[in-house]
Order: sequence, then C-alpha cells, then structure tokens
Amino acid sequence: MSEQSERLRRSDPEKYARLKAEAAAPYRGLRKFVYIGFGTSGAIGGFVFLAQTIAGRDLENAIPNLALQIGVVALMVWLFRLESRK
Repeated sequence: MSEQSERLRRSDPEKYARLKAEAAAPYRGLRKFVYIGFGTSGAIGGFVFLAQTIAGRDLENAIPNLALQIGVVALMVWLFRLESRK
C-alpha cells in the first residue's frame, strides 16, 4: 500500500471505502441505471402490447412483441438482482 493511500485511509475512511468498492466493481452504478432504464422501457412496451392484445388488434405481431417485452423486463430484473448481490 502506498503512502498516499495510507494517508487517505486514515484521514477519510468513508471516502477510502467508497473508492475501494469502486475499484473492485467499476461502473456498478451506471450498470444499475442501465438495467432500470431498459426494464422501464420494457415495461412500457409490455403495457402497449398488452393493450393491443386485449383490444384484439394485430395479434400476430402483438403477442410475440409482448413476450419479448416480458423477457426484457425479466432479464433486467435478474441482472439488477445479480448486480445487487455482489
């Protein structure tokens, strides 16, 4: 451990812990933000395709798209949970 990092650890332990966590898992906050953004987008798309399915409009396209949007939301929830466990 360098002298500078030792000084930082002693002077501001909270900042040192935050920097050490960022070094261990870089861009974790950005990845979580992306998962939330894509999950929200999938939920909005799922709502639109669910409404189309309920209305009975263009079912041959609406049902596969609804399934895709549900898959996107499920994947984003899984990735977010996986990221939060670490």
